[in-house]
Amino acid sequence: MNKKWLSIPYALWSLIFSIIPIIIITIYSFCKRSPYGKIIYEFTLDNYKQFLEPIYLNVLWRSILLAAISTTACLVIGYPMAMIISKTSIKKRNVLIMLFVVPLWTNFLLRTYAWMVLLRDQGAINQFLIYLGIIKEPLQLLYNPGAVVMGMVYNFLPFMVLPIYSVLSKMDNSLVEAAQDLGATSGEVFRKVIFPLSMPGVVSGLIMVFMPAVSTFVISDLLGGGQTVLLGNLIQNQFLVARNWQFGSAISMIMMVLILIAIRISSKYQDEEGGGLW
Repeated sequence: MNKKWLSIPYALWSLIFSIIPIIIITIYSFCKRSPYGKIIYEFTLDNYKQFLEPIYLNVLWRSILLAAISTTACLVIGYPMAMIISKTSIKKRNVLIMLFVVPLWTNFLLRTYAWMVLLRDQGAINQFLIYLGIIKEPLQLLYNPGAVVMGMVYNFLPFMVLPIYSVLSKMDNSLVEAAQDLGATSGEVFRKVIFPLSMPGVVSGLIMVFMPAVSTFVISDLLGGGQTVLLGNLIQNQFLVARNWQFGSAISMIMMVLILIAIRISSKYQDEEGGGLW
């Protein structure tokens, strides 16, 4: 059988579920809107100009800021975890990796709802702090940007750990031993050998965490209580509430451009360093 025929199912899948939807969204983003929300197929840039208004730029800035904070937190927490896992025996390594992967098998909504139960005024965290006498009144742990960041870190941490672990586990230990033989301290070995060699995994992890973090809407809806509006919430509201598909499509295209830029940066590092998650 000709190998070209084997690629037809994949090509059809990409065409129907990726290319055509993107084309439709692109067309909608340049269309006008009637007073009742009907799509008018006349070219306009008003949808993109509308996004330049301060209120929407603030949403963009808030999305990038919270995504950057959560991504940084994932890196700070995830890198040591990835190093620890990569240095354990293969048997223990598989168990530790499984512990990171198993939560991903649980429904995303259920995991987020679980944190709502923990963070609410009568939740386990507040009750534990009151029991210890650290606080007298429940802390407002829910419905604020901090809760949103915490939800992002919890849900997306595996996407940081796994690519870094993938690179560290394949690293040539002879390079580390050579640096130690030359008199390098543990800190110097990490700064000049281990971390530079793990950069493909770090970049992959940064992209894999930042992209879903900047576009999430479930976490900000549930843990932010609708008070922390991100780009994902804005797109959701334009399609489902305001019935302004044109403006929602324009925001989606802007987000898509951000994703493509991030992927390009990631590909550049992986091409130069050779490696990454895949």
